[in-house]
Amino acid sequence: MRTIHDWFASYSADHQNPTNRAIHWVCVPTILWAVIAALWTVPPVLPDWFRPGLWAVAAMFLAFLFYHRLSRNLGYAMAVVFLASGAIAWALYGVLGPRGLLILAAVLFVLAWIGQFVGHAIEGRRPAFFDNLVQLLIGPAWLVGKLLRRLGIAY
Repeated sequence: MRTIHDWFASYSADHQNPTNRAIHWVCVPTILWAVIAALWTVPPVLPDWFRPGLWAVAAMFLAFLFYHRLSRNLGYAMAVVFLASGAIAWALYGVLGPRGLLILAAVLFVLAWIGQFVGHAIEGRRPAFFDNLVQLLIGPAWLVGKLLRRLGIAY
């Protein structure tokens, strides 16, 4: 099994250009939030038993397990990111309703992916997930890993 260091080294190799990296600091969290927000709008199978957000929470929990298996500290840090993202989605769900939240998530998702592809055009390399779809999970962790290092926390 690949280690977190292997994943980050592979991801870093495709993200050397400073402009592309700066774009990623905006677009990757936006995409992550947009996915969580979109999942928040999927109605639960048993609405009498479960509340909106069930599918988002389930996806965040499964992603947390993936991150935690690679690194406990990274898993916990990603859990904080998930809690914040879920809280924002939950609050906006209450204000915008499911349709409004889904539209917002879709617009941000598309704009952020356009930004990502512009960044990779500047980089001159294709996105890492073209080689391995797991890289879609590595992008947010890569940014959080950088924050952890800046804080002096090992991952």
